[in-house]
Amino acid sequence: MSTLAASARSVAATEHEDGDLPVVRTRHPWRWVTAAVALVVVAQFAHGLITNAGWDWGTFAQYFTAKSVLSALKVTLELTFWGTLLGFFLGIWLAVARLSNNPVLKAISWTYIWAFRSIPLIVQLLFWFNLAYLYKTLSIGIPFGPEFARFQTNGVISGFTAAVIGLALHQAAYSAEIIRAGIISVDHGQWEAARSLGLPWHRQFFTVVAPQAMRGILPNAANEVISLFKGTSIVSTMAIAELFYQVQVIYGRNGRVVPLLMVATVWYILLTTVLSIIQFYIERHFARGDRASVRTVKGGDRR
Repeated sequence: MSTLAASARSVAATEHEDGDLPVVRTRHPWRWVTAAVALVVVAQFAHGLITNAGWDWGTFAQYFTAKSVLSALKVTLELTFWGTLLGFFLGIWLAVARLSNNPVLKAISWTYIWAFRSIPLIVQLLFWFNLAYLYKTLSIGIPFGPEFARFQTNGVISGFTAAVIGLALHQAAYSAEIIRAGIISVDHGQWEAARSLGLPWHRQFFTVVAPQAMRGILPNAANEVISLFKGTSIVSTMAIAELFYQVQVIYGRNGRVVPLLMVATVWYILLTTVLSIIQFYIERHFARGDRASVRTVKGGDRR
């Protein structure tokens, strides 16, 4: 007994001595040096932006909210909206065909995705812009059968319409793969669990699988939307008055290249920021189930 008591007193004394030791914070001098160097570089860049007369902020302010620029910005947003809407609509059906057990649909879907991802976007846009060279007229009717209506191609497909078609078809190929990847990322046991509950197919998909698939789809889909928004500048090669084209027209007249490019740059940054904020809230909406689980686990731990 006396030996055990002595050992206990020794351990207690050791713990007491350890508790009295001063706590010394680890110092990271190079971390602070690196941060200071980074701040100096940022300050130098900001100083150049403010003091360099070449930026010509007066011209920037004059054209940033000019009527012609805002009108071109509206065209850019319309191209993004229709390209995204039609691209993801077609992408959903391509993904469904790719995941189906029908070998014909699967082959057609695979071929479409392979072709449209292989051809540069600018080539596709120029092809649609020159569609009238191949087909003078377009018609509605039964394939290899009678026609019900016939139209002049140039009268139906304007430059804006050709741009929307090109952007949407190109976007559909990438959207299909994003959606397919999101669906197959859901564990197959989730399908089996939903099926064992006796749910019909559409409820299995829309109430069990789709919400989980959206967790994987949304980040990549948002990146695609942002990429498409900036990629609309490529339609300037078709003389469509979107933001980048309009900026080129203005600096072609007055020679103020840098401030006009800054007008386009700032608008792209602002609207990309808005899209990123929308992405954050949508992702948070679909992650609410995980947050509730974490709160439940933490509450259980406390108990």
